[in-house]
Amino acid sequence: MENIKWGELGFAYYKTAFNVRYHYANGQWSQMQVTDDEYIKMHMSAACLHYGLEIFEGLKAFRGVDGKVRLFRPDENAKRMINSANRLCLPAPTVEQFVEGCVECVKRNADFIPPYETGASLYLRPTLLGTKTCLGVRAVDEADLIIFCAPVGPYFKGGMTAIKALIMRDQDRAAPRGTGDVKVGGNYASSIWSLEEAHTKGFSNVLYLDAATHSKVEEFGAANFFGIKNNTYVTPKSKSILPSITNKSLRQIAADLGLTVEERDIPVEELATFEEAGACGTAAVISPIGALYDLDNNVTYDYGMKVGETCKKMYDHLQGIQYGRVEDIHNWNVEVIM
Repeated sequence: MENIKWGELGFAYYKTAFNVRYHYANGQWSQMQVTDDEYIKMHMSAACLHYGLEIFEGLKAFRGVDGKVRLFRPDENAKRMINSANRLCLPAPTVEQFVEGCVECVKRNADFIPPYETGASLYLRPTLLGTKTCLGVRAVDEADLIIFCAPVGPYFKGGMTAIKALIMRDQDRAAPRGTGDVKVGGNYASSIWSLEEAHTKGFSNVLYLDAATHSKVEEFGAANFFGIKNNTYVTPKSKSILPSITNKSLRQIAADLGLTVEERDIPVEELATFEEAGACGTAAVISPIGALYDLDNNVTYDYGMKVGETCKKMYDHLQGIQYGRVEDIHNWNVEVIM
């Protein structure tokens, strides 16, 4: 195992030994290629560089309490990448090819999988790039699928902490019937300005509202939003929201724990009724929200800076499945035989 200071890892790129690649041309995917090259050679007029024909995924592998290495729900990431590729008219990998590539990437970088007791994990970033040369805007029939990884530390190094966020009305994350529900790089590029604005005002993140009316809750930064009240897990349902695999998992866990689960519109006014609130995604699993500030209307939705009981219970349960401490009754994990 590499001589890595696991406790000092954050969420950042870290050079590992190998990455996995596939190339699509002439109507078919190449065989898997494994390389130690960190760089991509492409033409300066490649479509991904000019017209945003680029999508990506994020998932993790965990070294469990029993020493086994598990990938968490890679098939769901594969299905989401296929959906994103279809939306951008890019060649799409198969589920089997995607999962095979992820498994191989983990195996080839076994020395970079953090030990169980560190609370760290191996993050995988499958990326699909439209590499066809072009000057005009059009669909392309050449692409590269690249899967690389990096060891990352636990999101909350000192235990879960609640964050303060700003309700954003000056910028919309995604347009109705646009690309908000697929994982394309442009969605993240368009959110950077609002995040910087929030940071300059002293907030950790932003809560976006629907672009059409600014009356309903949508995404929380780069994550999904959920609220807890009356033993019910409530999360927004919208065609502009990326379907989070973490959120999908938490909805099932909430049901398993006896909560009612609702996917529906959440009016801004309903924020005042939640007992707990959080954001969920691959990086942090759950980021509890301590307070939401609506500066336009001078309103604060305060959930308390102490992590809520339900958020903590769901977080522990999901992490327990990922690290092998809790029985995986839904068969979400894919064990990687090293």
